[in-house]
Amino acid sequence: MAGDSILSMFKKAEEAKAVDTSKKLRVGIIGTGWIAEAHIDSYKRMPDVEVVALADIIPGKAAAFAEKYGVPHAHIYGHHTEMLAAEELDAVSVCTYNMTHAECTIDCLNKGIPVLLEKPMCVTLEEAVEIRKAELKSGKVLSIGFQPRFDPNMQMIKKIVQSGELGEVYYIQTGGGRRRGIPGSTFIEKSTAGIGALGDIGCYSLDMVLNAIGYPKPLTVSAYKSDFFGTNPELYPKDAARFNVDDFAAAFIRLEGGIILDFRISWAMHMDTPGDTLILGKKAGLRIPSTDCWNGSVGGPMKIYRDVAGVCTQFEVPILGGGGNLFDKKVRSFLDAVKYNGTSPVPSSQIIRNQAILDGIVRSAELGREVEINIPDID
Repeated sequence: MAGDSILSMFKKAEEAKAVDTSKKLRVGIIGTGWIAEAHIDSYKRMPDVEVVALADIIPGKAAAFAEKYGVPHAHIYGHHTEMLAAEELDAVSVCTYNMTHAECTIDCLNKGIPVLLEKPMCVTLEEAVEIRKAELKSGKVLSIGFQPRFDPNMQMIKKIVQSGELGEVYYIQTGGGRRRGIPGSTFIEKSTAGIGALGDIGCYSLDMVLNAIGYPKPLTVSAYKSDFFGTNPELYPKDAARFNVDDFAAAFIRLEGGIILDFRISWAMHMDTPGDTLILGKKAGLRIPSTDCWNGSVGGPMKIYRDVAGVCTQFEVPILGGGGNLFDKKVRSFLDAVKYNGTSPVPSSQIIRNQAILDGIVRSAELGREVEINIPDID
């Protein structure tokens, strides 16, 4: 089959949907740091949303945020529990640092409030399990903030794999790298972030391929992690003394169905990339180019390798444009699920497996051996 005819199978028109503005959703934001800026920018572009409440444990921070982003009538709270007790909210964005993701999300769900939870889902598998339990008990929408899901190129990866074009997938190499890309702030301390590059960008890398193959259960992990760059005062004189999370990690993960996942992630290293993403199937292989500074995107035209009439051939999958603002799409999909009692666009039933892998990597690296991954059956 020629490359053009194969690609034509994956084309799909995108239809714009009108937004019902007859009733505005009352939204609160917990945590008013950097990522909350993207949330409020998106919410302000939504004609059916009113940001009515902000909570932050740092005195004065939420008030300054409200003034900066033009929501002077939003009620200000020093703790999320105060906000949840006082407000009637239709939805909440949880934008706190990783170590409080679970606490804030569970409290919201226990109050019957849908949640858009920023990535990573949390820090440990145990936390992810408790979040999932609270979600199921509440019956409310919980969506995890993986905006790369809405990139048409990421969606193309899934379409190609799910079409059967590659045949049965048996091996995947994935990850992402930054030669120098340690973010600083609360990202680099275990007391706030819990995990480093693994949680910041590693979860994106895992989601890119796991979503494509249907999120099979992870079974075992053999992993390594290090912090050679973040703790080096010559490279990071301001932050090295407080850096105590991972800036590099690698793992060999066995998934159900006999699939092997070879994973590596980096905030800093003496290399431009840890390699392209490769998805190998029994009929064909897909190469997804890496980027110079990994942040959940495709680095260029993808290639499919396969035999045609006994001849080794390859062809490009062109980069797709028209993706628009992915963050807005993430927020809009969550709001639509809330308004119309829809399903979660990025469900925790999948991302709990992503979190289980991150948890397994940490445990394996610290123990220096392979570990099993056991996700409780809570559904």
